[in-house]
Amino acid sequence: MKTGFIGLGAMGAPMARHVHSRGLLTAVGTRTQEKADALAAELGVRAARGSANFADCDVVALCVPLDADVLENVAGLADVLRPGTVVIDHSTVSVDTARRAAAMLAEHDIGFIDAPVSGGVEGARNGKLSVMAGGDADVLEKARPVLESYAARISHMGATGAGQATKAINQVLVAGINEAVCEGLALAEKLGLEPDRLIPTLMAGAASNWFLDKRGATMLRDEFTPGFKNAHMLKDLRIVQGMAQQTGIRTTVIDQALADYAELVTERGLGDADTSALISLKRSR
Repeated sequence: MKTGFIGLGAMGAPMARHVHSRGLLTAVGTRTQEKADALAAELGVRAARGSANFADCDVVALCVPLDADVLENVAGLADVLRPGTVVIDHSTVSVDTARRAAAMLAEHDIGFIDAPVSGGVEGARNGKLSVMAGGDADVLEKARPVLESYAARISHMGATGAGQATKAINQVLVAGINEAVCEGLALAEKLGLEPDRLIPTLMAGAASNWFLDKRGATMLRDEFTPGFKNAHMLKDLRIVQGMAQQTGIRTTVIDQALADYAELVTERGLGDADTSALISLKRSR
């Protein structure tokens, strides 16, 4: 199975390496050509310079930042991939974008799976991501050997768009947990609690969660290397808010998190910092 991978950022590059470790990787591409050239040279695969360089692939995976990036890449791939091939999109985008991408590819008899992931950079590096997939079950089975190279869990959530809908729920929970952990630890600092005692104690009880475990100690040391960037969280929350508003639910958590990450990105210039930089807002009124 010849596989191409487009998007070689903090998540995409380690995912592509896992595909290569299974002997499946044929070509890599990303917006910054030097980055594609470097990884291609490291792994001994083709560095793509355009969609045409993926024409011989059976599967092409995307992991790009924006809805527009997904649609741009899908449009290019639709013109060059053979009927029966599969495009997997690991980006976090809107349900509408996933459905548009699937329709564009379906016109050429090319399969599509919207398959956003959760697990952070650590999950990508360790090959332990949770993949939430939407699309046809038979198409998902074709893509499974690729997904299994970097996933601890692959869940078929339903028709096209169901993967992105699931990721939206994931981001609501993540954002809410981030708010609670950062606010709690900011309070702990004010109360003079010792982090080396506090975090293990909290992790042993009902407050245990991934964010506290992976980011608690580093945020208390003011270390905010991503991880997951504030700018990406802000982008995701804007997508989630738009989806939630259409349903009529109360969006207290979404609205507060969106306001906080907007402040971090637009007012404090921390778009490239890890989401745990949220604690800097919680430390003062």
